[in-house]
Amino acid sequence: MAEQSIAGAPSRAMAADGDRSARARFVIALLCVALALSVFLSLTAGASDASAVRVIRDWVTGAVPADAVLAARDQLIVYDIRMPRVLLGVLIGAALAVSGAVMQGLFRNPLADPGLIGVSAGSSLGAVAIIVLGTTWLAPVTFALGTLALPLAAFFGGLAVTLLLYAIATRQGRTSVATMLLAGLAIAALAMALTGVLIFMADDRQLRDLTFWQLGSLAGATWPKIGTVGPVIVLALATMPFLSRGLNALALGDATAGHLGIPVQRLKYTAIVGVSAAVGASVAVSGGIGFIGIVVPHLLRLAIGPDNRYLLPASALLGASLLLLADAVARTIVAPAELPIGIVTAVAGAPFFLWILLRKRGVVDL
Repeated sequence: MAEQSIAGAPSRAMAADGDRSARARFVIALLCVALALSVFLSLTAGASDASAVRVIRDWVTGAVPADAVLAARDQLIVYDIRMPRVLLGVLIGAALAVSGAVMQGLFRNPLADPGLIGVSAGSSLGAVAIIVLGTTWLAPVTFALGTLALPLAAFFGGLAVTLLLYAIATRQGRTSVATMLLAGLAIAALAMALTGVLIFMADDRQLRDLTFWQLGSLAGATWPKIGTVGPVIVLALATMPFLSRGLNALALGDATAGHLGIPVQRLKYTAIVGVSAAVGASVAVSGGIGFIGIVVPHLLRLAIGPDNRYLLPASALLGASLLLLADAVARTIVAPAELPIGIVTAVAGAPFFLWILLRKRGVVDL
């Protein structure tokens, strides 16, 4: 009877709040349409007047363009510049949003976010170390790993910070939100200080690249880069939905989740490695892009509820769409120049985060 009572707790809680499954499926369908529209907008937006519609039409119909030179230019811009950028934006937006949702479920708090608690800073430190020291002290590592050196360095940097944060914030199976936030700020500050030391050691060319890279951008998107980090992000994203049942149970506490048959420690380690892989690979190619991981899951919880079976795929779709829209704004608002995308997401996301903080101030009792 006791086990039946425990097993029925999530069902009763869901019944009390109202089963939002139908609404969640409807919202996910809308988000699929929104993502398709965002992809189309991103392919057509930019400083150039290249027509993605004409390129796609000529490719589908097999028509011979009247102006071969113009058609070749449009194909170059659309296929080699915009399409890799759009695909990378979809992958990174989905990775950041899903990572935020997983961390919020893991820490059982809507304020957890890879950028807020230092995971992104750790990934940045690993990536900057390869960029600056890859031809000197870390030359053997760079030579041995080749194109994998940068994403792997970012991955292990994020993984180290996540494991350290979890060890500091968790005592006797309970995670302190106040400790998590304060330790995250301290670890992020330390990682940023070490990154600053590496930037001080950089030459002029590396310094220019790092300055723009730290603000976040998809401008460096190429097919080879997608081939390097894409499989890592896709594998991490493919793993996350399998954590949804465990994250739902974890909301009731570690002990209750264990009684429900959830391997709690394995769930936590899988979530930590998955988030580190997704965030590390994303940071390695795009730099620092904040607030996607905290805004998207919280916004969706207001619409479809906290059920991770729907929250995780919905976060992937909305995160990809928002990042593509932010990138389109970054490319057009100061055209022909380009605004770093991290500035756009910060301007939009910071006020929303403050609203969440004020709304949840009864939970975050520092």
